[in-house]
Amino acid sequence: MKFAIFDLDGTLVNSLADIAEATNYTMSELGLPRYELSEFNYMVGDGLKMLIERALPHDKQHLYDKAVELYNSYYGSHYTVKTKVYDGIPELLEGLRSRGVTLAVASNKTDYFTTDVISHYFGNEYFKIVQGKSEGRPVKPDPAIISVIMEKLHADKKDCYMIGDTKIDIQTGKNAGIKTIGCLWGFRTREELEAAGADLIAEKPSDIIDMII
Repeated sequence: MKFAIFDLDGTLVNSLADIAEATNYTMSELGLPRYELSEFNYMVGDGLKMLIERALPHDKQHLYDKAVELYNSYYGSHYTVKTKVYDGIPELLEGLRSRGVTLAVASNKTDYFTTDVISHYFGNEYFKIVQGKSEGRPVKPDPAIISVIMEKLHADKKDCYMIGDTKIDIQTGKNAGIKTIGCLWGFRTREELEAAGADLIAEKPSDIIDMII
């Protein structure tokens, strides 16, 4: 049996606009400058803590706790406004599932939002395990989240693939000792994925079926 472990933001869904809106709302409430949407390509990927730290000016880091509170409050009621499932993803998931591949999600997004986004956009039929950032567990590229998923699924490393759009995802797979697939439709570039050592590069979602099966 094969196991496909997906990143969420930038891999399954394009959530950048909603993340940007929540961050810019937070900055505005704190009287701080807002950011252009394009700047968020390199602000996201490492979890909420790093997003807020990057968004806050160096001399405003003391506002971190308030910023997190504002962000979570706004994002919690706006996370499905502009977020879209990438073209080809539903067909990819169905194609893998129909071929006996077990699917899971490993995200640096807060666990509550991760599970809620998956439920909202995909229901509960595709993914056996959905894991986001939880208290006490380090974020990717630490492999802890992959270890938890593999343990729950009784999966062997040789049968597992980490699939994502950033070097963080590739490094996570490498650190966990599993194969990696970089996705070109997300937030980062081919150059970044190749430099991180991605075993395979998918230009479109349908490419992944042939890579795994």
